[in-house]
Amino acid sequence: MSQGSEFVVGIDLGTTNSVVAYAPLSADEPVVSLLPIPQFVAPDTVEERTSLPSFLYLPTTGEGPFELPWGETSDGVCGEYARQKSAEVPDRTVGAAKSWLCHTRVDRHQPILPWNADDEVPKVSPVEASRRYLKHLIQAWEHAHPEAPLSAQRVVLTVPASFDASARELTREAAVQAGLPENFVLIEEPQAAVYSWLAQMGEQWRKSLHVGDTLLVVDVGGGTTDLTLVSVTDEDGELALKRVAVGNHLLVGGDNMDLALAHYVAGLFAEKGTKLDPWQSVSLWHSCRVAKETLLAEDGPAKHKISILGRGRKLIGGTVSVELERDKARDILLQGFFPDSNLTDRPAKRRGSGFQELGLPYEADPGITKHIASFLAQHGESEDQPVQPTDVMVNGGVFKSTAVGEQLLKVLGSWFPDAPPKTLQGERDLDHAVARGAAYYGWSKVHGGVRIRGGTARSYYVGIESAGLAIPGIPRPLRALCVVPRGMEEGTEADVLSDEIGLIVGEPAHFRFFSSSIRKDDQPGMQIDSWEEEEIVETDSLEATLPAEAGDEGHYMPVKFRSRITELGMFELWCVSTRTDQRWKLEFNVREDDE
Repeated sequence: MSQGSEFVVGIDLGTTNSVVAYAPLSADEPVVSLLPIPQFVAPDTVEERTSLPSFLYLPTTGEGPFELPWGETSDGVCGEYARQKSAEVPDRTVGAAKSWLCHTRVDRHQPILPWNADDEVPKVSPVEASRRYLKHLIQAWEHAHPEAPLSAQRVVLTVPASFDASARELTREAAVQAGLPENFVLIEEPQAAVYSWLAQMGEQWRKSLHVGDTLLVVDVGGGTTDLTLVSVTDEDGELALKRVAVGNHLLVGGDNMDLALAHYVAGLFAEKGTKLDPWQSVSLWHSCRVAKETLLAEDGPAKHKISILGRGRKLIGGTVSVELERDKARDILLQGFFPDSNLTDRPAKRRGSGFQELGLPYEADPGITKHIASFLAQHGESEDQPVQPTDVMVNGGVFKSTAVGEQLLKVLGSWFPDAPPKTLQGERDLDHAVARGAAYYGWSKVHGGVRIRGGTARSYYVGIESAGLAIPGIPRPLRALCVVPRGMEEGTEADVLSDEIGLIVGEPAHFRFFSSSIRKDDQPGMQIDSWEEEEIVETDSLEATLPAEAGDEGHYMPVKFRSRITELGMFELWCVSTRTDQRWKLEFNVREDDE
């Protein structure tokens, strides 16, 4: 981290909202504040908000100028106004860029967003959209703190626990391009939420958790759900926390809830003879976000009126309205997304058609409780002996409704009636907890404090093609060689104990990588000949031409592997020649090889 820094800055680069929190390093206690973020809330109006909606609006020619306190923006408009425009002109608005970063079936460096927009609409890549959000946050910081440029501060950036090494690398790439210091630190969002709780509780946290306890963190944001298990252990007589498991990147969250309400409300409009066009449907989706928050509030009304601007010849300038009942909304949302289910239930995987657009891989089953049941089973002793959490921490704006949290606890309690999990006590700011926790984590690294251990959330593998006779039309069998065990700590290295492997040099080669969040016992050097589809998943491959000495071009060089997890949590794989002093580094990323 930067020497001589004045602040530690925590940045939550969220799927739907981004937040910046900071704490002065000179203070003896962590005093965490939120950064007010200037942004457009209307075409000619700039206001400060504590969060920046993660939306990017790409204006048409002639719109603007869009003048922010630090100058005119030429990168499009980020924030609240962009979120509003997503209802009016969705084909000119980028959303969910963060979810695209971990979508391996597209090239995330290519200008593909807004997805499916017309050719005349300017497009950006998921990496570029993320860079623009971060650039806006950096400019807001330096406008407020001109004496303390962000590049000189200690910066902690959060990522989903489910992000694999390549998605983390893409995030790092966007962050550095935006202006963050090269040595910023990545931390998983559920861990940051726990740190926020630790900061609020002080030493009192030791009275809430005990040795042997298992904490389940359920983080449901606008677009994604993240699941994490943290165990409480004893280290030299002191309580310690260790992250022991993370779930897959589940594309289901608050946005799905809004869409479910919109689908139902569209039926109410149809009953009144009003069939909504695509423009009105998108507008309705965003109107249902407000309806959801209103009707799920503790003191919410019995009904909520939803109005849509008329589009027909007789309705120009008018509105069409229906009323959504609180009880119906609660039933749609609670039973649709947190259904009463059994611990043996699993999320459905079957889709409605053998064909599907190449958009984001949204979950086929929106039942979050079913995904939790599957997660607990995957990380238990066996399918019949799932993990039994003693405590639950919820995070994300969805849980601002007490009804949602109560429904989750009810389902978990039905699974473990003899010892139902309990909610961790303490007031929490669900909108800002991740950024606050990131700032506290950075402060505690300097001043000391409890740390959540865990290392890498996944084990990593390289694909090794078997030697043998070639058979027309049949690829040679592929084995997965473990090169990083789950839990490998940052700043450590490991020799991969295996037979010599042939490495092609001097010509273009295709290297395949895999990962697993489930297999916890694999060690470097272990070869897996076959596996279930969800057990080990293929991630980004790498096309590269490794340098060769004269005469070695196109030959297989005998090597052994040495893996390294950097201090920033990035994975490097070194191919070490067993014949010479040559070494080649394969960085686990998806940047194109430009050499």
